[in-house]
Amino acid sequence: MRFVKYLIAISMVAIVTVLSVTIVTRYDSSQPYFSSESYWFAKSANIKDVRKTLTPYLAAELREKNLSLKQPVFLRIFKEEAQLEVWKQKNGDYELFKTYDICSFSGGLGPKLKEGDRQTPEGFYQVTTRQLNPKSVNHLAFNLGFPNAFDKSNSRTGSFLMVHGNCLSAGCYAMTDKGMEEIYLLVENALLSGQASVDVHIFPFHMTETNMAIHANSRWLPFWKNLREGYSHFNDRGVPPRVSVAAKSYAFQ
Repeated sequence: MRFVKYLIAISMVAIVTVLSVTIVTRYDSSQPYFSSESYWFAKSANIKDVRKTLTPYLAAELREKNLSLKQPVFLRIFKEEAQLEVWKQKNGDYELFKTYDICSFSGGLGPKLKEGDRQTPEGFYQVTTRQLNPKSVNHLAFNLGFPNAFDKSNSRTGSFLMVHGNCLSAGCYAMTDKGMEEIYLLVENALLSGQASVDVHIFPFHMTETNMAIHANSRWLPFWKNLREGYSHFNDRGVPPRVSVAAKSYAFQ
């Protein structure tokens, strides 16, 4: 009898193992909702509770800098430094409000090329209200809008590339839950207050002369020089450039 129970137990373990492997390999790694890294630990946020608890705190913190939740917002992401910057518009220009540490991102320096390569994107993206996902199993999320017009012109593929919480990534930029709650509310409030879309500029690193020289032998140097044009435009003028695509490259106005 004990031997039979032992065989049943072993069989159950084997079945669970096979099912687990099947589930993990079935989902595409570029889709954060069902990635092998985040699926087992996924958890949704109660957006009503987040708004109720966090909004007064954020509003007070913004007031200290003569800023408000309703003002337009602009985001910059830097891979190598693992940082996400939130900028707020003030008197026409943009002022840095806060910098958040990126908890996790997959892949290395360089753009995302194809679905399933587990690479996080680089480039110039926009987020609208339709891309917000308060019910994300990764504790709030917004879709970056990959592939954009540039990506499509260069035959790059991928889907469901997000900034989200849960601190686990398979092609996305994952924040701590607390950090994501703040970032989400800042983006949401700006959009609901009339901002048509939030620009999200993603760079491999701060594009200084020194960093460009360090990475001078990279295969992505021509691409990064193109990104640097947009980076310099904002640094020089204090406002995000209008971004378009011409001859498979980014163009800035």
